Amino acid sequence: MKKNIFIAMGVLVSSLFFATGCFDKSATGSDTLSADTAVTDTLPTDSISQMVEETPMPVAADELFDDFFFNFAASRKVQKERVRFPLPVDNFGKQTTIAENQWRRERFFMSQGYYTLVFSEYKQTRLVKDTTVSDVTVERIAITKNVVTRWHFSRSRGLWYLDSMKRMPIKQHHDATFLKFYQHFATDSAFQQQALCDPVTFTGPDPDDDFSTMTGELMPEQWPMFAPWLPSGTIFNIVYGAEPYPATNFRVMLLRGIANGMQMEMQFVKQGGQWRLKKIST
Repeated sequence: MKKNIFIAMGVLVSSLFFATGCFDKSATGSDTLSADTAVTDTLPTDSISQMVEETPMPVAADELFDDFFFNFAASRKVQKERVRFPLPVDNFGKQTTIAENQWRRERFFMSQGYYTLVFSEYKQTRLVKDTTVSDVTVERIAITKNVVTRWHFSRSRGLWYLDSMKRMPIKQHHDATFLKFYQHFATDSAFQQQALCDPVTFTGPDPDDDFSTMTGELMPEQWPMFAPWLPSGTIFNIVYGAEPYPATNFRVMLLRGIANGMQMEMQFVKQGGQWRLKKIST
């Protein structure tokens, strides 16, 4: 079905640009240890937050971290109930604490409408739906500022709690090299073409069948016509289970919308010391 590659890529790019209408490109997040996010919220996320604030968190939400965290990020009340105060904080090596009366609501990625997941093995993507996971770290990675803020959550007696925070230079992050590469890839179109496998495998919706997908190949010289928008500067990431993930020459990066069901997947491989995009799909 390679004859339909340009049609399908057009569908892919249209869907991604539609998604960026809900993915707020201007949102970069706050770099303070606990501060309200700047006012960049979109109406959908404001409406979601209000609805969550007015509805008690269901007991079943603690089964999967994602369900719990959606409520935690959207509700001021849930945050006060599910933070272990005084909260230990490692601020660039200096140990401090945050008391309950010092806590200010953290919106995390709710303000920008999307988040990312980065895995070093494809099988790790199944951790998102693994109900046995009891440790999760949410990261705000300010790549251009060389700062990472991490919130560690653990599950105790079936309930998730935020139990510590850490702020550190990005060079201390276990995947700092790949993150630096990704920032360059996301913001430099010329570098993108140099960092593509030849060809790049594309999987996307079949324009002739709403319930099917199709796969084709994209040559590096075709990339400028179809390159999607990519988040950069500051990204949010979620690390499920034990960390760090094993070191490999493979990365799968998922870009997920919060309320619109949009998802894009990119697979990178390291060849000859250089990271390259191998596959992109929606």
